[in-house]
This record gives sequence, structure tokens and C-alpha cells, in this order.
Amino acid sequence: MASTGRARRYAQHDGARPTWYEASARTHPAWPPLDGDVRVDVCVVGGGYTGLSAALHLAERGYRTLLLEARRIGNGASGRNGGQLGSGHRRDQATLERELGAERARLLWTLAEEAKALVRSLIARHGIDCDLKPGIAIAAHRPRHARALVREAEFLHRRYGYDAMEVLDRARMRAEVDTEDFHGGLLDRGAGHLHPLDYARGLAQACADAGVDIREGTPVTGLVPGAPCRVEAGPHTVSADAVVLACNGYLDALDTGIGGRIMPINNFILATAPLGEERARALIPNDVAVADTRFVVNYFRLSADGRLLFGGGETTSSRLLADPGPLVRRCMLRIFPQLADVPVDHVWGGTLAITRDRMPSIGRLPGELYYAQGYSGHGVALATLGGALVAEAIAGTLERFDVFARLPQPPFPGGRALRWPTLALALAYGALRDRL
Repeated sequence: MASTGRARRYAQHDGARPTWYEASARTHPAWPPLDGDVRVDVCVVGGGYTGLSAALHLAERGYRTLLLEARRIGNGASGRNGGQLGSGHRRDQATLERELGAERARLLWTLAEEAKALVRSLIARHGIDCDLKPGIAIAAHRPRHARALVREAEFLHRRYGYDAMEVLDRARMRAEVDTEDFHGGLLDRGAGHLHPLDYARGLAQACADAGVDIREGTPVTGLVPGAPCRVEAGPHTVSADAVVLACNGYLDALDTGIGGRIMPINNFILATAPLGEERARALIPNDVAVADTRFVVNYFRLSADGRLLFGGGETTSSRLLADPGPLVRRCMLRIFPQLADVPVDHVWGGTLAITRDRMPSIGRLPGELYYAQGYSGHGVALATLGGALVAEAIAGTLERFDVFARLPQPPFPGGRALRWPTLALALAYGALRDRL
């Protein structure tokens, strides 16, 4: 099964703009490309959080594991995202209870809490230096959003005993974030934020220490399920008892039927010049990360060296914007007009994947193929968990894996051909509502 040009265009364009994460990342080794045919127990395709977590947990169980990454570890969304370690899922728990029932919704909440704990435990156990810090403020863009967030906090406390959320009125929100743009919100002290590329590369080092054979610069060009599976990587072939597809928004022609369940979208981030300690602390005094309630979410936080890292704007094109700087800067200045004089040192984009219902798409296909994808903006926690659940399933323990695998996985309307214009219209409508 040959790879198409779209995957190559994404990868080439992703690497065209250096990110602040690349400029600031701790030193990590590079791994060589695959240089021959090989036989392994499990072949993991993709060097993001899902693939790294799956490979690490498989190796710790004694599986001979090979991880193939087309470019470098963390080149995709795992090394380019906003670094927010959020609670729960993209869909709120009250909605999940109505749609799935109280028991299944509770299992999903429990697993989401375990996902955050897993990230923290991996960082601690493997000594990953990635600037992990506590706290995410969820900022209400409209007064009605503030009221809805109050109801959500009360629901989580009453039904799940989650008491890490503090309700913020408008004045308290202003004390957390120096802007007039928000009408209140929540401070989730059980959430956090980190340097996403250092986290990814730290996981890679943990994989290598556990015996995973990591190969960078090795695009997978074909996949044949079977016993064993055959993975084609240029002139070389990998034979494996099982294959993990951990490609997310870069799945492209390797989807084997699952590509219609996700939609790759592009998101953009800038890093300002250093603000200086006084100005940075005035902007976000308690150094929490922030995400607002717009349909096209703005998210931001301070870096360890006092920059504002600000994410905003989305596109559904198969290519990233040639210059996303003006788009993201406009989003930033709507919230922080006082930063009009601050230069922008870095701006970049990356591709993530969403699902139609915004719940992760995790499952198993005939021929010992496993996949986990479509985290819809909650990938730091849920992708790490997704990889661990896939490893459990390959080892024969399906209970937690099946909580997600048995969720409905509705495809996007119109299949792969028409999903792009359909979502583009939805994003345009959502962006219009944000401005009204």
C-alpha cells in the first residue's frame, strides 16, 4: 500500500518552521534509520505520545519492539502542541452520561484521571525534565459560558467527587489572567502543563533504556496485515506479530479503513520574545495554562524563559499556512492588546486529528493491527494512556482497552473525499459565532 503525497507534504511543511520547543529542548540523541529487514514481536508506527507509550509499555512486558518514525521523535503534534495536561475528555461528563449511561461515563472519567496520573508517573519514574507545572484555567468567552462552567464544576464535584476545580468570577479570572476578555471560568488545579517536545523525547529515552529499537527517518510506505504482518519501510521490510498504528493526523494511506473516523486539522502557535519577569508575571501571575471556551479555542501559557506561548486559529487544508504569524497574532491581541509592542520570535503549525464526536478512536483491526488516534485536543494525557491501553490489549488484557474500543466511532459525513469541505464550513460557522 503506497503512501500518498499528502502525508509527505504535511511532514515537509511541519519541518519548515523551527518551533520554540525545538529551540529550547534539552539535548537528546538522534536514532538511525532502519538499515535492513527485521523480525520483531511488535512494530509501532509513529514516534508521538501514543507510539512511545505503547512501545515503552510493550518493552517493559518483554516484547521485542521496533518503533519507526518518518522524521524525528515528536515531529508531529506531540512535539508541537500547547503542552496542556487537561482533565476529562473533550465532551463534558454530563453529556457522556446522557449519551452512554452513568456506568460507561464513569469508566471514561476514571481512565481520563488515570491518564493524567500516568503522565506524571512516567515523568517521575524516568526523570523526564519537561517543566511540568500545575493548573489550567478554563476561561469563559461569554457570560453564558461562565454559567455553564459553574454547572460543570458542581456536576463533577457532586457525581465524581472531583474537588480540584475552583469557580472563578470575573474579578478572580482577571486576577489569574490580565485581560478583560473573559467573564469568569474555572481553575483546575488537578490539571497541568509541560514542555511537550521534552516530554516526547524523554519518553523516547525511556523506550531506548527499556530495549525498544527506535528508528528515525524511516517512513512507512506499505502495510500488509497477516501472520506475521509485513511493514514496508522503503527498501526494507519488518515482519511483526502485531502492528500499532500511532500516526494520528499523519495516518494518510496507512489507514486500512480507519481514516474516515478522524479529521486532520492544523493548529498554530507563536512564541513572543521574552517578556521579562515583571511583565510575564503581570500577565499570568500564578503561571497556570489557560484555554478559553471559543469554538476555535485559544490556549496560552508562559514558557520557562518568560515568553507567552499562544495558540489560536485552525485550518483544514492539506497544507499548513505558509505564514500563520498574522493569524495567531490577531488572536493574541484580541485577548492581550497590551502586547502590541512585543516581537514574535517563533511561529509554527502542526497537524492533529479530531473525531466526529470528539472522543478518542481506539480499536483493533483484523490481522493484528491496533490503533489509537483522534484525541481532539486532549492528546498529552489521552495519547499517553492510549498507547498504554494498546500495549495491554496486545498482551491480552482488554478490559480497559475495550472501554474505548466499544465506543461508537462514527465516520465523518461524505467519507474521506467530502469530510474536508464539510468541516471547513463547520469551522467557519463556529468562528463566526465566536465573533458575535
